[in-house]
Amino acid sequence: MSGGDGRQPLPVVVLISGSGSNLQTFIDGQASGELPIEIKAVISNKADAFGLERARKAGIPARVLSHRDFEDRAGYDRALAELIDGYAPGLLVLAGFMRILSDAFVAHYEGRLINIHPSLLPDFRGLHTHERALESGVQVHGCSVHFVIPELDAGPLIVQAEVPVQPEDTPETLAKRVQVQEHRIYPLAVRWLAEGRVCMRDGRTWMDGQPLEQTPRITAETRTETL
Repeated sequence: MSGGDGRQPLPVVVLISGSGSNLQTFIDGQASGELPIEIKAVISNKADAFGLERARKAGIPARVLSHRDFEDRAGYDRALAELIDGYAPGLLVLAGFMRILSDAFVAHYEGRLINIHPSLLPDFRGLHTHERALESGVQVHGCSVHFVIPELDAGPLIVQAEVPVQPEDTPETLAKRVQVQEHRIYPLAVRWLAEGRVCMRDGRTWMDGQPLEQTPRITAETRTETL
């Protein structure tokens, strides 16, 4: 990966399916210079995804590749990879891309494909994380940025953020507070990758040249710039 340390900005492609609120944090970080990246394209499987408008407003190529135009997942993923590779990204970021990706697709981008999940992994893999967190009675919930591997939501962790669960919480209120933390840690993880501080090696996350023994975890009080 390139980027940081006086190198060229890291070329990034972002995949979305919806509003693109995490995408907006990357756009803002790129514009301010806080993120040493260049978003080459934003790609969605849905033409009405609002995140496409965010990209267009920022002058970033916005592309649509609908899964409905393909007979099977494998065919779609091959076309998607061809589209992505045309932008030669050093990093592929899933930002609310609501598609399960094939093993072949994931393998093609091994070590340069990341995702954010709304739970403190390995807890609550899959969907409906906030409902499940409340049903389980946990006192702390949160979100996790991780490298993507074929096993769903099981890739090596990069950074997490904690959110305390309140007695009066509903899935909606909890989701809103988790999203605030998503907007903190996802750009942080992208910056680490762009600066060359973080990579995936031998199925593990490495940070600053060493295997990561404990995943960095921030709270509402943590100053992210100190991480």
